[in-house]
Amino acid sequence: MSDATGNMLHVMAGVLCDTRGNVLLAQRPAGKHLAGFWEFPGGKLEPGEAPLPALARELHEELGIHVEPKDGAPLIRIPWHYGERGLLLDAWRFTRWRGTLAPLEGQALQWQLPGDVDLATLAPADRPILQALRLPPTYAITPADAAPDQAEAWRQRIAQAIERGIGLIQLRLPRWSIEQVRHLAERLQPLAVSHQANLLLNRDIGGARQLGAGIGVHMAAAQLDKLQERPLPWSQLIGASCHDAAQLSVSVHLADFATLSPVARTASHPDTPALGWPQFQMLAEASALPVYALGGMAPAQADEARKHGAQGVAGIRSFW
Repeated sequence: MSDATGNMLHVMAGVLCDTRGNVLLAQRPAGKHLAGFWEFPGGKLEPGEAPLPALARELHEELGIHVEPKDGAPLIRIPWHYGERGLLLDAWRFTRWRGTLAPLEGQALQWQLPGDVDLATLAPADRPILQALRLPPTYAITPADAAPDQAEAWRQRIAQAIERGIGLIQLRLPRWSIEQVRHLAERLQPLAVSHQANLLLNRDIGGARQLGAGIGVHMAAAQLDKLQERPLPWSQLIGASCHDAAQLSVSVHLADFATLSPVARTASHPDTPALGWPQFQMLAEASALPVYALGGMAPAQADEARKHGAQGVAGIRSFW
């Protein structure tokens, strides 16, 4: 099947969210590719069919419900390959539908909070959809000039950010020793876990393995080529710093999300050419991961970033 996506099979996915924040998952039946894995309901476009009407048709056929295309909100588009078979998984979120939901094709169904879903049980192409649901619109990174003797002040500052609802923070503290950063993360860990927030160590995979729940890692581009497999379990979040399509491609099977930079010129790297929004959007939409816009960004630009295919924005000083 060929469409605007080239030779990739265009598949629609419906992310149905109830009033308590649960999402609906369907289990692939025996005899099908990836049987037993869970996925978001939906299906492929028929010849000449538009995407959202196709999704409405699939949800009616599979679940007996009616959704209005105008009620859908775009979540993420995921280009994926199962062997030589390529598909574009186009996920849309719905919080409204009509009718009584039922498994009309004999499939098992379950409602779960996104944070409770075991990513290992999902079909691989559906995992980025779940991460796009889980990840917040802003990603705060600590300033590189934070001094080690400010450890307590930064502990309090990060704790306050977590309590305000900042759910994703990278501890990028190049002036600190590895042990000092790990100690800071360990002191903040109970608060992060209780607020379902994630603290990411900069490059320190070993520290994340040691600390466990609530502590992940943000990998530098130079680390990506040295890894053959995901370095942490699915329960710990992994980010990757990317600057081009090749790095985004390598990140897909190693990380849960990526930052792509610089979108705009920055004072710290004035000689680095900026991507600009058109180039950022082209790269982000060709990636099979949620992507944060980084470089010259502020929290107020999150909505603008999402219009250009981003998960949200990441940044340093303006985020504190």
